[in-house]
Amino acid sequence: TPKELFRRVARTVASVETRFDPGADVKALEEDFFALMSNTEFMPNTPTLMNAGAPLGQLSACFVLPVEDSIVDIFDSLKNMAVIHQSGGGTGFSFSHLRPKGDMVRSTKGVASGPVSFMKIFDVATGVMKQGGKRRGANMGILNCDHADIGEFVAAKGDGVTLSNFNISVGATDAFMEAVARGGSWPLINPRTGKEARSVDARGLFDMIVNNAWRVGDPGLIFLDEIGRRNPTPHLGKLEATNPCGELPLLPYESCNLGSINLSRMIAESRVDWQKLAKTVQFGIH
Repeated sequence: TPKELFRRVARTVASVETRFDPGADVKALEEDFFALMSNTEFMPNTPTLMNAGAPLGQLSACFVLPVEDSIVDIFDSLKNMAVIHQSGGGTGFSFSHLRPKGDMVRSTKGVASGPVSFMKIFDVATGVMKQGGKRRGANMGILNCDHADIGEFVAAKGDGVTLSNFNISVGATDAFMEAVARGGSWPLINPRTGKEARSVDARGLFDMIVNNAWRVGDPGLIFLDEIGRRNPTPHLGKLEATNPCGELPLLPYESCNLGSINLSRMIAESRVDWQKLAKTVQFGIH
């Protein structure tokens, strides 16, 4: 029953408190959290509701996983994605470090298939996992605006079928937006060499982004330089990707625990009860 669900979650989450405060009143915290959920004032994210007090014990909603430019690293990320999706989490990736389509693969003397081809493997795996996992997996795929394969990436979802388990976003920079504003060419880079592969018209690329977003809803834009400027912990690393719906930029292997406040429960006499809202925010974060 809902009552049993909320009790299981409240008891499990409150039980952790003694790790931080040996003298904590765990029972009181449990009752407070139980009341918040029962009154639908605050609700933790779905993995918490599913997994708190259950064998998986995975309470985070979303993870960012790194994708480096080697077969081993790519398929390590694929494996980690599958495990996360099995437990009800979602995943975000930057595919910007992968060498472009047609580039040399030194170990085999062959040619690379490019980021979009590997994204399709992640997409198919997500589709398989949704049959045996807790819920349908969700992904965010990001490619920087100066990657040599950006055109293929922007058009990837144009048929309405490809990458159906992905949201995709172009990693936009200040320099790109300035190039769009003034007009002119925009250099595309091979990330393996760091050298320019070719150049395109900046406004033409932006028009392509806008047109596909209008037609099929993707790609979005993620403003990487602005995210960097507002990063409260820049010494820990560079933020390159977000969770599947774009709320939170995260470093590789970071996760987020989302929660929702029901604002209709924060109203008293047709006004916002700011004191209650503040208390609910603080307790939800706690």
